[in-house]
Amino acid sequence: MKLFITGIGTEIGKTVCSAILTQYFKADYWKPVQSGDLHYTDSMKIKDWVENEITYYPEAYRLQLAASPHQSAAEEGKLIRVDDFQLPETSNPLIVEGAGGLMVPLSDQELMIDLMEKLKLPVVLVVRNYLGCINHTLLSIMALKERGLTLEYLILNGVFPTDTERVIINYIEKRTKIIRIPDVDSITKESITTIANNLKIEYNG
Repeated sequence: MKLFITGIGTEIGKTVCSAILTQYFKADYWKPVQSGDLHYTDSMKIKDWVENEITYYPEAYRLQLAASPHQSAAEEGKLIRVDDFQLPETSNPLIVEGAGGLMVPLSDQELMIDLMEKLKLPVVLVVRNYLGCINHTLLSIMALKERGLTLEYLILNGVFPTDTERVIINYIEKRTKIIRIPDVDSITKESITTIANNLKIEYNG
């Protein structure tokens, strides 16, 4: 089981969801691009939050500026190329966490979805409720279909109005499984483990 975690935008809980899935699947973890927050990277957060003894693979790019990867790389005179990424070799399950959403630019020519297409991993799409989330979710689903990427799991992160949830689920394929993750007030090893231990995967249809 190898999965690529993406989201419909930034600050919607991808790293928390990645921690929960890393715990649940007893997976290794890889963040290909860390843009900013090098003092406390997403890999460091996962190490703090996940109870399992797992392998954390080093980022292909560690960039200082907390901005879109193409801007952060340009600030350091670097050019991110999708062809430079190699999926870590492991016989364990693997959680790969992207930066931002599908259309986040890695360079002026390539986007995060280009990396996802190269790695050819099933996708986990993290959705959080806010005004506009339906639009962003459906556009993301359409983009994944257009690239021939499999939406393996849809994560509904937090509480959703029934009407919002119904429309979103109506646009995913029957093979896409649904995971509901509650709001996490305090992110600790204990809270992540509790959620992972109680995780339920729903089959759509």
